[in-house]
Amino acid sequence: MPSITPSRQRRKQARPKELLDAALALFGEKGFAATKAEEVAARAGVSKGTLYLYYPSKEDLLKAVIRENLSNLIADGSDTVDSFDGPTSMLLKHLVSTWWERVGNTPASAIHKIMLSEVRNFPEIAEFYMREVMVPAQTLFARTIQRGITRGEFREVPLKEMTVVMFAPMMFLCLHKHSLGACSLQQDPPDPAKVLETHIDVVLSGLLRPMSPVAKKTKKAT
Repeated sequence: MPSITPSRQRRKQARPKELLDAALALFGEKGFAATKAEEVAARAGVSKGTLYLYYPSKEDLLKAVIRENLSNLIADGSDTVDSFDGPTSMLLKHLVSTWWERVGNTPASAIHKIMLSEVRNFPEIAEFYMREVMVPAQTLFARTIQRGITRGEFREVPLKEMTVVMFAPMMFLCLHKHSLGACSLQQDPPDPAKVLETHIDVVLSGLLRPMSPVAKKTKKAT
């Protein structure tokens, strides 16, 4: 049999990513339920049969989109928390800015809209999303905040509720981007990156322990 040329081999290796990108774009534009498998295949430039070779069902395709764009990011964030050597305030800022770079400011931001609009109709996908994304993400931020408390940098706060405070603006920015934010009539919209910077500054103002008079004098002296 003839050997596969390098260009064809590279094309085959890139195909799953092309399919996931096409699926994400269409799910965001039309919704998960309204998107047909053949539309995803056509957007990716392959046959419907080729799509099913990689992803046997549309549900499997959405799960792969979620895992590729969000689950891997959370795993990277967990590794960062384990290895980070510095103030927890800087760690929180790093996690939020990384989320914006890899999710909020990319097509992956549509995943949150897809889930919130389709979740009741696809309970299996909802359970997958909770297990793969929401629970690990909440655990990641809870660990980070607990790190600051343990190190004496943050005051005691309820961790479960604090993770909601952290997540809410991030989720809102994604939903706004794919709803009212897409409206051309909106005048002078706020910069989402600056919104998140302001958010984390306000959160840290509430989390950070006030410096003692002695510590303040020491800081001034140095």
